[in-house]
Amino acid sequence: MKLAQSFEVRAPIDRVWETLVDVERVAPCLPGAEIDEAGEGGTYRGTFSVRLGPTTAAYRGELKMEELDQASRRVVMQASGQDKRGQGSAKASIVSTMREEGDVTRVDVETDFTITGRLARFGRGGMIKDISNRLLKDFAECLQQKIEAPPAAEPTLVDAVLAATPEGAAAAPPAAGDSAASTTAKPIGGFSLFFRALLDRLRRVFGRG
Repeated sequence: MKLAQSFEVRAPIDRVWETLVDVERVAPCLPGAEIDEAGEGGTYRGTFSVRLGPTTAAYRGELKMEELDQASRRVVMQASGQDKRGQGSAKASIVSTMREEGDVTRVDVETDFTITGRLARFGRGGMIKDISNRLLKDFAECLQQKIEAPPAAEPTLVDAVLAATPEGAAAAPPAAGDSAASTTAKPIGGFSLFFRALLDRLRRVFGRG
């Protein structure tokens, strides 16, 4: 199945590029994704979980940066995974290009993917396309927030000394993004995601969105 999607980020193209190619930074923008290992040659290994209605699938696989062309702002990624229960597989080729349009950066994404197993039936009737569009919209909003977020303050010498003591370590607040929720990947919400995708489809049919 092939998908052509686009989204816009209100930020300079250089900042969007730097953020988008930082896989470990943007992975939290996709619920259910968790990077376990960053290998050599732009290869990342991890897990991806998705729940659609009563169906849940968890894949373990890898994502590889096949091409990274900063001059033309083009990224090619290859992703593949196997269902942990041995009940299917997923494979995708993802090509992203970006360009500036005024004060926004437009990102075009072309995805060619194959899914076998329990989730394959959601490809019927275009539901996977609707859900993918919804996921990309949520991803774009998360990416915008990450780009607009102020950089974390560098620790001072006093902070470093305090952190080295048991009392200081115990009293130190968790670092940004270090909450317990961020260490456990939650599956992509099934019923809410399914409902939002269905609502988007109904709006298109009746011309209200």
